[in-house]
Amino acid sequence: MAYQVRSPDGELTFPSLGDIERAYVQGLVDPDDEVREDGAEKWRKASSLPVLARAKKPKSGKAARAQTFTVLGVVALGLLALAVMVLGQEPRVRMMGVLLALVVSGILMRVTFKAYKRPPLVP
Repeated sequence: MAYQVRSPDGELTFPSLGDIERAYVQGLVDPDDEVREDGAEKWRKASSLPVLARAKKPKSGKAARAQTFTVLGVVALGLLALAVMVLGQEPRVRMMGVLLALVVSGILMRVTFKAYKRPPLVP
């Protein structure tokens, strides 16, 4: 069933509530915008709909950049691990490089799973 969203900028029609939820998460629909189901007469605030109230807004500021800094730090740590493995003279030193490489792979797996859990961006 289609839904209409009314904001100060105008009205939009969405084919489903899931589409409104994706737009809400991306910031295209604000909590103060009004939503109405086709055929209904009553407009409701977007924030009063349970589906939208549970939807998570994307993080902004420092929290959004944290993943970028984590990846850059892990790349630097990976380069250090490579240098230790290649330039190390003793087997003990080379094993430290292998250990650093395992830490790098663990951190990158964690970053990958966090990115996978994010809602997809709607073009």
